Amino acid sequence: MLETIKRSFSASIETKHETLELLGNDILAAARLLSDTLLQGHRILSCGNGGSACDAMHFSSELINRFEMERPGLPAIALTADSATITSIANDYDYKLIFARQVRALGESGDALLAITTSGNSPNVLAAIDAAHDRDMRVLALTGKDGGLMPQHLQATDIELRVPSRSTARIQEVHLLMIHCLCELIDSRLFGSD
Repeated sequence: MLETIKRSFSASIETKHETLELLGNDILAAARLLSDTLLQGHRILSCGNGGSACDAMHFSSELINRFEMERPGLPAIALTADSATITSIANDYDYKLIFARQVRALGESGDALLAITTSGNSPNVLAAIDAAHDRDMRVLALTGKDGGLMPQHLQATDIELRVPSRSTARIQEVHLLMIHCLCELIDSRLFGSD
């Protein structure tokens, strides 16, 4: 059992190192996209399913409340958090639309969407991306594996951070690390270091 633990830690560390080498500059560009959105008086909406739903809420809570420094709250909405809205859309329309209808109702030109899917194939996340483009929003996509269908839905001004792994667990671990990096970089850009 200890060997299993060691393998998991080693695989996680290796995936994080690979991601840093491959995506370090892209993570910086993503932080600029999100901080520019906030500096221009706009909001960041976030969505995902399962563990990615938790990551979307985690990101939103770090902005609204605080990350590691005292600062004013920042405007962010986790589209995964309102169970009444999600279930009514799924019941009255289609589960595929649970995020897209919210983006169309809440998103405005200049806002950004953080779209999280380890496979890149989640139909409701892809529909949210299309809705965001309809609302003149930019998209930051966190994916893994081969990116799935996600790249077909992205525009030239969007950013995809694709974790170089096929393991959902490793991808989710790196997504959380990237989210923390983004929060730290946003705080630094907007408020300076603490």
